[in-house]
Amino acid sequence: MTSASSETAAESGSLLASISSPDDLHKLTESELTALAEEIRSKLINCLSKTGGHLGPNLGVVELSIAMHAIFSTPADKFVFDVSHQGYVHKMLTGRATEIEKIRTYKGINGFLLRTESKHDCYGAGHAGTALSAALGMAAARDLAGGDNHVVAVAGDAAFTCGPTLEALNNIAETTKKFIVVLNDNEWSIDKNVGAIARYFNALQTHSTYSSVRTSAADFVEKVLGKAVRKIAHRVEEGAKNLIFPNVLFEKFGLRYFGPIDGHNLPLLLKTFEHLKTLNEPVVLHIITEKGRGYQPALDNPGKFHGLGAYKIDDGSTDTVTTPTCSDIFGRTVTDLAIDDQKIVAITAAMPGGTKLETFKRELPDRYFDVGIAEEHAALFAAGLSTEGFRPFLAIYSTFMQRAYDMIIHDIALQNLPVRLCMDRGGLSGDDGPTHHGLFDIGYLRHIPNIIHMQPKDEAEFSAMLKWMAKYDDGPTAIRYPRGVIAGTSADDKSTPIELGKGELIQEGSDVALIGLGSFFGMALETKKLLEEKGFSVSLVNPRFIKPLDKSLLEKVARFCKVICTFEDHVLANGFGSSCIEHLHDAGISTHVERIGWPDEFIEHGKPDILQELHGLTPQAALDKILPHLKL
Repeated sequence: MTSASSETAAESGSLLASISSPDDLHKLTESELTALAEEIRSKLINCLSKTGGHLGPNLGVVELSIAMHAIFSTPADKFVFDVSHQGYVHKMLTGRATEIEKIRTYKGINGFLLRTESKHDCYGAGHAGTALSAALGMAAARDLAGGDNHVVAVAGDAAFTCGPTLEALNNIAETTKKFIVVLNDNEWSIDKNVGAIARYFNALQTHSTYSSVRTSAADFVEKVLGKAVRKIAHRVEEGAKNLIFPNVLFEKFGLRYFGPIDGHNLPLLLKTFEHLKTLNEPVVLHIITEKGRGYQPALDNPGKFHGLGAYKIDDGSTDTVTTPTCSDIFGRTVTDLAIDDQKIVAITAAMPGGTKLETFKRELPDRYFDVGIAEEHAALFAAGLSTEGFRPFLAIYSTFMQRAYDMIIHDIALQNLPVRLCMDRGGLSGDDGPTHHGLFDIGYLRHIPNIIHMQPKDEAEFSAMLKWMAKYDDGPTAIRYPRGVIAGTSADDKSTPIELGKGELIQEGSDVALIGLGSFFGMALETKKLLEEKGFSVSLVNPRFIKPLDKSLLEKVARFCKVICTFEDHVLANGFGSSCIEHLHDAGISTHVERIGWPDEFIEHGKPDILQELHGLTPQAALDKILPHLKL
């Protein structure tokens, strides 16, 4: 740290404009770094008001991010951020400050860290609980190569409810001697943290003795003077342990514990990291931060401002959505079903707001379970409930349900337990990008024995399917539904009751059969109009069930039509269209099948309409595929 001011910053009037790489932070004084923190907060609040994004988490790590970059040197030193939704400040300090204005927009920078985006992003992420294991792998690689760089893992307190985090903690002390874990403790993940570990961290924050210890810790860091430091630190730590917690969690794992300290006290953070750099032992630094610091609406409503769309800066208000989303329908319907059925329970993995089970929690708290960010446990927990005659609805985003894959196979399907897997964000998740797109669940479920998997074409059918699932006790069921509302699905038909494995032939024709699954039924409808304008006779099918496939209906339309086209908001590989092709082949029916779906690649972030046009998921693209197989 030098005392010289940045000439570039002085000339431009903007400290942030002077930062083209983290090395530039080394030229700033502590007072300039403090001013930089406020400038970054202002830019975040202004830019994200237009693009949306993870405002609250990033406002909470401004000082932490500045201190880390001021003391360490990336990319030689490695920063691994758990989830990495709190990586916006890191991006701004590593040459991407001007790009923050287009974050999460098509061709703009991603809302999470990406190895392909910057050499300073040493590890990409989007799911919780990965940081400690990945960082430990980097530390082990460094040790094997004889290196001397630093590896810092930054994880929120909610990440310590994840199995992988605890598994990594179990191995750190035996794997490396030089490793820093930063526990960013703000009592929130997306929603308020739950469980014993969350209560433990909260006790550390709020206990009166530990509060005095925190003050002593600040004094101690201010006096970083060789052996005296170690003696004071030892006395502080031992005193706290003896008075409050005889078995401090981290020291049982072999990590030396520092804190808790104020995560917004920049001078304290700088001095602390300077000291931690000198240690040749695994350590954990426990910092206390405020999610949304510096912006009152975010402080008042941390859940809303974890991640949101555009908002008004003056009061944080967002546009009112009058049409209920699929998540709204799910929360209300399952709650109503549970009011009438005492055996229905609801489970979420730290997502009561996202899944809208907050409705269930409010009205039926005794039968609502939030297990924290622990999808594997959630699935096993649901399996246990079902063995005792309860009817669990397990609500987890499609992209996060992947984490419970073994439990779905081994514990739920193998035992044929009636657990109801409810996969929100089934399909493209737009601005969140490849870590959050729910484009793989058909593929990872359809080959598992005993699984029933369905997707509704509209909101009314969604409610009907949930009611059908509530009564079905003969085995596991799964339902996928999109983010937001199901658009463009109105049709002149009277929906038939839900019947296991039965789809709907909504219109019968002789040239083309269009099979529109779920949220892409509207795309099939638009394609039907284009074909009819050209004089073709069209069959329109709402399949309802992904598994079991309505084989008789598929064979029927295949025998009297010249070509079939399937539509799905899912990757084509091992998707719904693939299952249709497989069955027709096995049945000896040679009708040609075209498929509309996502290609075999990870899809970038951007608005769904932009990405659909880019990748050929449009009615016109479907028409272009179908026409070569038809003759007027």
